[in-house]
This record gives sequence, structure tokens and C-alpha cells, in this order.
Amino acid sequence: MEISIKRSVDFGTGQPVEVDLNTPVARFSENPILTARDVNKVWRDPALQVKTVHNAGITTMGDETIMLFRSHLRCGISVLGLARSKNGINNWHIEPIPVLKPATEDDVFADGADKEALIENEAGGVEDARITRIGDTYAITYSAYHAFIKNRVRVSLATTEDFVTFTRHGPVLDRDMRNVVLFSEKINGRYVGLFRPNDATEGDVGGIFTQIRIGYTADWRSNTWDIAKEPIMRTGGGPSAFSDKIGPGAPPVKTSKGWLSIFHGVRTTMDGNPYILGVALHDLDDPARVKVSSIPILFPTKADCRVEEDDYVHVPNVVFTCGAVHRNDGSILIYYGGNDTVMNVGITHEDVLIALCEHYGQDAKTGKLLYKI
Repeated sequence: MEISIKRSVDFGTGQPVEVDLNTPVARFSENPILTARDVNKVWRDPALQVKTVHNAGITTMGDETIMLFRSHLRCGISVLGLARSKNGINNWHIEPIPVLKPATEDDVFADGADKEALIENEAGGVEDARITRIGDTYAITYSAYHAFIKNRVRVSLATTEDFVTFTRHGPVLDRDMRNVVLFSEKINGRYVGLFRPNDATEGDVGGIFTQIRIGYTADWRSNTWDIAKEPIMRTGGGPSAFSDKIGPGAPPVKTSKGWLSIFHGVRTTMDGNPYILGVALHDLDDPARVKVSSIPILFPTKADCRVEEDDYVHVPNVVFTCGAVHRNDGSILIYYGGNDTVMNVGITHEDVLIALCEHYGQDAKTGKLLYKI
């Protein structure tokens, strides 16, 4: 039986757009919303000139939307910059210098943090921030790269209450992880996170890169997590658009029907590894129980990387999200990088995403379709 659901949504610009099961995400017509050219007008120091602006963590604070964007410096190291907007769409105010760079002795560290180890592990760059508000504190998970050990990446934690002062806590786990997102509240007495393992011996796709695992802790500020041995999501090797790699993207948003988690996926092709966005619905009380839509919600297109003719483009055919804003009317703004080069925004509605998970799903452990085609 064909399922039909449509919702009218608005970016806040007074121009409604429609989303449905065939077009789950509508792109903002004036994408990109932030580019390297915008940042370079503010970061005038030659050492801070950037080639990309992408994969930004997003949250709201008061009447502002906060964007922690990743940028490649020309030397190759990634840093995190901060931009603010009143409507979360345009007129972004960019802070005059990066707010998170590879750690130094001058940074603020949490009690008990191993400063020397933390500084060493971040020397290769910091990137791909996710922001989760837990109480009055903003928890920021970000990937920290070692400068001299190839593919050594530890997801680390920083906290802030004002996005002016940041406290570094060190690695979330004492093992390599590529993506870590946190749920915003305790569930059955424990904090919960989603984890995508990283293993340099596996190559770039396949193996553990096709798994998302769940973890629990009594204290999200610690690096003591109980990670489930078996993944709660695993893709197969078949024709799925995310058959060869998946990973959590934006921190889950809570709805009356469950926690919506927007993830990224990869299917290896003869011309590279295109990244798409998918969606899963986690049970409110037991997030290890999950329904996964087999239908991606966003594929990369030319519209996702509009740049000048002489601008650098980092990686073709990529859409990648680290943050979303869930609004009171059920609409969801998805902030995503295009080709690892520019920042874009799209809009969807929780009802559309939930319907995809409930009616057009795949087995969360095998990737087998759960509906007829």
C-alpha cells in the first residue's frame, strides 16, 4: 500500500516549501550559507586563511543559532570556527579567530585531564564538532588527529556554557572512534551515545566502518563508557546507498515517536565513495531498538557545492551533517557540508522522517529490505 505524507515547512524566510516521502529534504535556494570566502574576509592573518567551511556542529543559545564550523587551513590542519545568526539561515557573524585549534598549554583543561597526551593527540587538527545541550552545559564531541601517527583519531570532549570559554576533557574513549554523538538526556538512568569505530587496518570502507554501536555511561564528562559488543546498526554489502560505510551524524532529536538520528552513509562506486544522508528512529525508552529507513533523505548534487570557478573543491559527491535544529512546529533544519567545501542548510519535517523509518525500512542488523518493491 502506497503511503502518502506531505508537510509545508518554512526556513523562516517567508517562502514555504513542501517536503514528502519523495523529497524528504528541501534545500535552501540560496545555499551555501557560509563559505571559505566569508571566513577569509574575517581571518585576515595568512596563517589562518582557509580553503573550506564544512561539517559544522549546530545548536541554539538564547535567540541565536551557533555554528561550530570546520575549516582546512592552507597548511592542511583543520580548526573550528564559530559563527552566529539570529535566524540560523543568513547574516552569520564570524568570530575573529578560531575558537578551537590544536590544544596548547594556554587552553583550559578539566581537572584530571592529561594535558601532555591531549596536546599530542590534537596536534594534527580538530574537526567535525557535534553539540549536545545537556542541562545548562553544551557538550562538544570532536575528532582530534595525531600529527605523526597516520589515521590516529580520538573523539574528544569539550564543554562550554557560553561559547566563549571552552574546557577540554580529553578523549571520550581511550580507543579510536571516528564519530560520537550524545543523546540530550538520561534514558533509564544512564546517558547514551552512538559510536562509529575507527580502525586504520580496515581501509576506508567495509568492516567495522559499516557499524554503529551504542554506549552508556553514568557520567558523560568521563571517558568511562560501556560500549555494546554488537552493533545496533549494520549495513550489508548489497546495493544500499550506505552499504560500505555508515556513521552517526547529527545528535538525535527527540519526538513523540522516538529519537530521530540523521546519519551518513557511503556506497563505493567505480568513481569514488559518494556520501549520502540517511535517517533512523530510536525507541524513546530503549534507543538500542531502532528502525532504519532504507531510503536516503539526501543525495549529493551540484546544488550542494556552488563555488566560484577558481575556488578549491575538497571532495566531490559528499553531503555530511554534524548538526540539526528541531523546531516547535516539527520542522527540522539540517545543516550539512557540501563536497567538504561549503556549508548548506536543508529543511524537513519529523513526520516525513518517521514515516520513512516506519514504512520503508531495512533490517537494522543486516540491511535487508522490510517492504516489497
